[in-house]
Amino acid sequence: MKTNLYDKDYCLWLEETVQLLREGRLTELDINNLIEEIEDMGRSEKKAVKSNLKILLCHLLKYKYQPERRSRSWRSTIFEHRDRLDDDFADSPSLKRYFDEVFEPCYQKARKQASIETGLPLTTFPINCPFTSERVLNMDYLPE
Repeated sequence: MKTNLYDKDYCLWLEETVQLLREGRLTELDINNLIEEIEDMGRSEKKAVKSNLKILLCHLLKYKYQPERRSRSWRSTIFEHRDRLDDDFADSPSLKRYFDEVFEPCYQKARKQASIETGLPLTTFPINCPFTSERVLNMDYLPE
């Protein structure tokens, strides 16, 4: 398979790569681009975990520190991002370790985002996360 097919027609490159793999024609594979694609898939999965976690933490903070503004929309967003994380962990249990690794930095970003979205001073939101990772993922937990 020619490497330039990857640059010219990505979908065709994928189809041909799958066919070559199925047929066991490994010497004809575009190995460099295949490796790059597999690495990108892992990065993409991790990026999704971080994104969902930041959104979830931000909404939990807003829910806790702006109780007068609580809405079904906030609860829906909280549920949606928990559900996405739950699906990610079901598909790739090792992503739970990554979730734990990025929990604190994601909280710090969510804290700043919550301050921007609510107009409340950053100091309203504790420096240390007021929620355990277990509570953050608990489908039934809402901070009061």
